Amino acid sequence: MDGTTSRRAGPWQESEPLECVMVIPEAPDVATFAFRAPSGAWFDYLPGQFITLELPVPGGPVQRTYTISASPSRPLTISVTVKAQADSVGSRWMLDHLRPGDTIRAWGPAGLFTLPARPDRKYLFIAAGSGITPMMSMASYLYDYGDQPDARLIACARRPSELIFRQRLIHMASRVPGLRLSFVVEEEEPYAVWTGYLGRFNQLMLSLMAPDYLEREVYCCGPAPFMQVVRDSLNALGFDMDHYHQESFVAPVETPADEPPIDDVIPQEAADAEIDFARSGVSIACHETDTVLAISRAQGVRIPFGCTFGVCGTCKVRKLSGEVHMVHNGGISEDDIADGYILACCSNPIGPVKIDA
Repeated sequence: MDGTTSRRAGPWQESEPLECVMVIPEAPDVATFAFRAPSGAWFDYLPGQFITLELPVPGGPVQRTYTISASPSRPLTISVTVKAQADSVGSRWMLDHLRPGDTIRAWGPAGLFTLPARPDRKYLFIAAGSGITPMMSMASYLYDYGDQPDARLIACARRPSELIFRQRLIHMASRVPGLRLSFVVEEEEPYAVWTGYLGRFNQLMLSLMAPDYLEREVYCCGPAPFMQVVRDSLNALGFDMDHYHQESFVAPVETPADEPPIDDVIPQEAADAEIDFARSGVSIACHETDTVLAISRAQGVRIPFGCTFGVCGTCKVRKLSGEVHMVHNGGISEDDIADGYILACCSNPIGPVKIDA
């Protein structure tokens, strides 16, 4: 060594194109693209933020936002993890054409879906599909931060092979006891043993995977219907939603003004409702916080029931008119719901409702 001190370039600026240095397959139609600044500049961002890439697709360039899946604790490269949907344009082009050595323009980072400056709280990360990308950034940051984290991560997918980052997360969790993992898939795969949770995410799973969820800061990312299920479950369980944070991977939020309003249905004890049991000829006034099953039992209207937790499906009954708010735990299919059926044990009347019972 000659005693001289090498100088590292400053933070990356948007004016400098990014060079793709690595493409890592993650799952079917999913890959991670790692980028480096040719000047040697380093990347400064918050875990959970996103960048915007300009992609030279046929017909003219398009701009697409992608959540950063890398951690700012490793600033020499930056990466995004991309999943191509059936109608994808930019993501499909990246998977088919972007290779190491190519350069593209980028802007950012930006976004409000991040950890606090000092991440010393108890966290619960809940993700589905490619919504795992910001959670990977956050989990990696907590892993590198130096303090023992207290974080639970729930990753959901349709099949085990579609669980993005599964092995990397297991590797981290095996070395940091404070990071605990749970995986949920909707269906098993042939000739492969699955020992995790099977089915769609629900309240009962949440209570088993994170028994102290009421004490945690919850971060959620995934398709809109999935996040609705998570919010409905938390609301029904009495969670303080001031400690809930979400971001859709379809539309990342850059400023507070961009945040879409969340207008969830939460049954109110002071709100009046009415249930008309059509075949029994019984009509009774009640409150939104009453369930259809509770009112039927109080009025002597027979609706068979079992678990009373929305699991067994015994209390399935047809709703003839009106609206209910139903938060079930897998005891009814989407086809049955579309045909007008509800589970009486976990359905709250919203206004006047007529039931075939």
